[in-house]
Amino acid sequence: MTTLTNLTQERRLVTAIPGPKSTEALKRRTEATSGGLGMAIPVVIERASDAILLDIDGNQIIDLGSGIGVTGVGNSAQRVVDRVIEQVQAFTHTCFTVAPYMNYIEVCEKLNALTPGSHKKKSLLVNSGAEAVENAVKIARHYTKRPAIVVFEHSYHGRTNLTMALTAKNMPYKEGFGPFAPEIYRVPMPYSFHWVGDQATITEDAIDMVTHKIDKEIGAHNVAAILIEPIQGEGGFIVPPKGFLPALAKYSKDNGIVFIADEVQTGLDRTGHMFAVEEEGVVPDMVVTAKGIAGGLPLAAVTGRAEVMDSVHTSGLGGTYGGNPIACAAALGAMETMEEENLVARAKHIGEILGSSLRELAKKYPVIGEVRGRGAMQAIELVEPGTKNPNTAAMSAVVKYCQSQGVLILTAGTYSNVVRFLPPLVITDELLKDALSVLDDAFASL
Repeated sequence: MTTLTNLTQERRLVTAIPGPKSTEALKRRTEATSGGLGMAIPVVIERASDAILLDIDGNQIIDLGSGIGVTGVGNSAQRVVDRVIEQVQAFTHTCFTVAPYMNYIEVCEKLNALTPGSHKKKSLLVNSGAEAVENAVKIARHYTKRPAIVVFEHSYHGRTNLTMALTAKNMPYKEGFGPFAPEIYRVPMPYSFHWVGDQATITEDAIDMVTHKIDKEIGAHNVAAILIEPIQGEGGFIVPPKGFLPALAKYSKDNGIVFIADEVQTGLDRTGHMFAVEEEGVVPDMVVTAKGIAGGLPLAAVTGRAEVMDSVHTSGLGGTYGGNPIACAAALGAMETMEEENLVARAKHIGEILGSSLRELAKKYPVIGEVRGRGAMQAIELVEPGTKNPNTAAMSAVVKYCQSQGVLILTAGTYSNVVRFLPPLVITDELLKDALSVLDDAFASL
């Protein structure tokens, strides 16, 4: 089919960041778009290929954010582009619940096969991670006939009314947008770096705290679902201690609670597994996916036990655009890329380079309090040296320096002091190492 003229995979600056054309375009942005929209880097993008963003001034910027974990297979990945063009030429929309089409079915078949567990599974396709989470909650409540949903400190699940209630951090996600949906209960998350108890017993202590709160303050018999990110994303890439997720899954099973893994950011090869829960052999009742599923097009899914997914009455689920045929075509191209280029192994390899480099930086710069994450999903938490106090100023300075040198990195964290790395899984070793050398310079400049 079509052949892309790919960008050279190298960092190149021809103007300052932002350049004059981006500066002018961003004035138009200010005039035309809502002031409630944020912006990570002050440039306007013209093209993108794999791990390089080309702005309208001709600067080539290394992308270590993947559009917040979306373009894991690379920007404008060839298989995705080919599938999309073919689908656009065939038809653009019918609504799956009006007149179905094959690629929706094929995406669901693939997800049913790929998600953990040998049990019979079924899937539902929607437009975004938040919509998928909402549908997972709907289905779990319908299946169990229970109202309560248990979520965790530092969690992020979306920006709709229900998912804002599920999300922990107030600013900027929830401030002024309430009231929120009821019957949402938040329990402690074992955040190792800030844990005040014994690190040797953190898993046992955390499980005791969580289950005690559920049993005594909610009543396990009232809980429809426990919803958790296997590695928390916006909260700061917080990795639960070993054994926590399996214990939580067992508690859910023992009490008839639907265990939902929010794999929106962690799923589809990102952590060096197809799904992050596979690290400890956890089999959720439901898995929520989005972000990396369709190579940049809006698509998300809920995949769960067949008896759970089939518990909803006919027409109780759906939506006009959910599982749009173009997005489904992109997903099939993205999943082909994942398989044929073995991006699970590539994510592990990226993790080795990224993790070792970040740990070396931590030895050099005491402002780095902790390095954490897994595979191509890693982060550094910045502190006031000698303490665990958040260092937001250092985070901002590091991000600004990297941007000025043509490296896009993202931030996160409940305390707004985490730099996170989500590079495309197709990034070359050379490009990744170049970006990390800029990061080293950024810390040296502090």
